[in-house]
Amino acid sequence: MKKIISLLGVAAILFVFTFYIDGEIGMILTAFIAFAAVISVLFAFFGRKRIAVSFDCDGYVKKGGTLTVNVTVEKQGGFPLGIVSIKTSSDAVFGCAEKTFRLSLSGKKRKDFSYTIDAITGGNGEISVVSVYSSGFMGFIGFRITGELPAPKSVGVIPEIPKIRSSSMLFRNIADSVITSDDESSSDSAMLYSANTAPGYDHREYVQGDPLKRVNWKLSVKKDKLMVRLDEAAASVQPVVMLDLYRGRNADANNAVIAEEKLICAVFGLITQLIEQGVASTFVYYGAGGELMAESVESPDHSSQLLLKVLAEKVIPERRIRLHSTSACACLIASTDISDEIAAMVAQLEDKDSALILGVSADSRNDSGLPMWYLDDDNNFRV
Repeated sequence: MKKIISLLGVAAILFVFTFYIDGEIGMILTAFIAFAAVISVLFAFFGRKRIAVSFDCDGYVKKGGTLTVNVTVEKQGGFPLGIVSIKTSSDAVFGCAEKTFRLSLSGKKRKDFSYTIDAITGGNGEISVVSVYSSGFMGFIGFRITGELPAPKSVGVIPEIPKIRSSSMLFRNIADSVITSDDESSSDSAMLYSANTAPGYDHREYVQGDPLKRVNWKLSVKKDKLMVRLDEAAASVQPVVMLDLYRGRNADANNAVIAEEKLICAVFGLITQLIEQGVASTFVYYGAGGELMAESVESPDHSSQLLLKVLAEKVIPERRIRLHSTSACACLIASTDISDEIAAMVAQLEDKDSALILGVSADSRNDSGLPMWYLDDDNNFRV
């Protein structure tokens, strides 16, 4: 529409100048503009095959910060080139921002420019070049470049992880289940010891990052060095935290990223608090390449690394987390969509009483048949 209005404006000026001011000069101006338009269209048409666009940006940015995107436009050969029109786009974590840039490469073979966008919501975002056109000097006619557009860039927007209080009931429930399971596994170890006159666990020397609750202090005193128990019971002692960033195919992108950010903050706030209290956990999530991952989280640094891994992976619509283990002292399923599929997942657990459900808010859907926890605005978990 803007192009049509501009074209009509130019035509009106030429009409007035030709018929009301100076007819001879008006005809010269009309001929010049028509000739220039034809030449610029030819430049634009033949230039569409000689334009290459690339861009780069950081892989992560903090929520509330600005991301700088660096764009490079290059042309091949010395043939004059008219106007290059570049349209960029970003998804919901950046507010679905679209920008259009126009520049000329008539005297240069390369031009670089930068622009910034605001990181509004935590989560995984994507920056892309939507289209590149070679246009005439007045911008009325454009030809899409024949080369491939650069691949989109994935960007993780890092949210502020809340500080969870140790008095939170959800944390207390998980911690109590760990203590109970740990006591039971210790009793089993004592029985094996008395029957076989040897410890019921394999051991290795302590390395930094091992949970202290796995240290066998009696054996460590005998060997004069810290020894850590290696046993299958340790896996069941660790609570399992499953992150299910489920997004419907027709879901509103803005609402979806807000819900996903809330769930990520709640999960990593809980995991961080568990670590600070000496409780390791098994974290299940979708990692690079869409592979389902399960990693033991035993230190604050590891928790931060896992957060970056989660933020680096794009949320795939209709993808649901899959059950990782059927045996754990506590299994927390954190989901943006607690549907009957979550209920079916709970039914697969050996001990259904170990299942805990974490949603986004008090108004979230809950078809699991279990009470649903959520993190309120005061960073307290409520059921």
